Amino acid sequence: MDKKYPTLLIINPGSTSTKIAIFGGLKCRFETELKHDANALATFTCIIGQVDYRRQALLQFLQESNVDLADIDIFVGRGGLLRPLVSGVYAVNASMLADLHSCRFGEHASNLGAILTHEFAKLHDKPAYIANPVVVDELSDVARISGHPALPRRSIFHALSQKAVAAKAAGKLGKAYEKCNLIVAHLGGGITIGAHQMGRVVDVNNALDGEGPFSPERTGAVPALPFYRYATERNMTVAQVQKFMTRSGGLLAHLGTNDCRLIEEKVAAGDKKFALVYEAFAYQVAKAIGSMAAVLCGKVDAIVLTGGVVRGEIFLKKLKSMVRFIAPVYTFVKNSEMEALASAALTAHHGAREVKSY
Repeated sequence: MDKKYPTLLIINPGSTSTKIAIFGGLKCRFETELKHDANALATFTCIIGQVDYRRQALLQFLQESNVDLADIDIFVGRGGLLRPLVSGVYAVNASMLADLHSCRFGEHASNLGAILTHEFAKLHDKPAYIANPVVVDELSDVARISGHPALPRRSIFHALSQKAVAAKAAGKLGKAYEKCNLIVAHLGGGITIGAHQMGRVVDVNNALDGEGPFSPERTGAVPALPFYRYATERNMTVAQVQKFMTRSGGLLAHLGTNDCRLIEEKVAAGDKKFALVYEAFAYQVAKAIGSMAAVLCGKVDAIVLTGGVVRGEIFLKKLKSMVRFIAPVYTFVKNSEMEALASAALTAHHGAREVKSY
């Protein structure tokens, strides 16, 4: 490989796939998404049980692609469910790995990012990092308060994606990210919408805890008492409730599919049920964006949209029609997470930003 710039291997695990990329400096040499067999994943009783399976899949792909791990200078993984952290770059260490292996703070595919990254890095005594994990916590004190002291709100969101596109939007505005007020919506399988106030995400919905709009496969916020009755009548366990809320709700529950391309085709063809539910989807996202405008006291420089859902022209048209009165709307369809991980790790590697210790 050309060694003019450091070579980075980026690993970003999702629920049914693992994204992998190799960067030379900030230039992406290649990026792909390894789809994992659903039946194979179903044999594992927990996320951490998938480590060996995913490691072998990654190693096989790298070997078939003639990638020698000895040529990698920096290994970077997506951050998982850890204790609340300030934004930044963190070296993968024993304490972090222990919390991820034990799922002390929750179980999610992103937990595998640092684990796999560390295992590859240690083979050649190279550094391993994560950056802006999902537990970045910059909430204002008032945003933490819910309707009961036993149930405080938590900050878990698409921090990596949101921070990356927020910086890009700030650039379009000709400002530093730390000088902007932005509302950023990550619209994918999960949806999080954050109020970015001068470089800090002071409020954001926690989609894993059931907050915010429904998504292609998540229920979002639902009426509490009817949901409690629904769950207790079916003797649902906590694990079953979590699956119900995060994997079998939203568009999937209403329409039998989470594929927004198919839904857009149905709407365009005049299907009234699909049209109503899809409009409700955009309506809920717009309502959530409006609530973050209130958090920022109406002082909003831009609304920033990213994620696969914004590829839908019908959805985007409806959403923009409802929120563009607040501020200009910027759309970034391409996922920036891999680039963001590479950029953060490079900046830290060159000493331009602190490498934090977990």
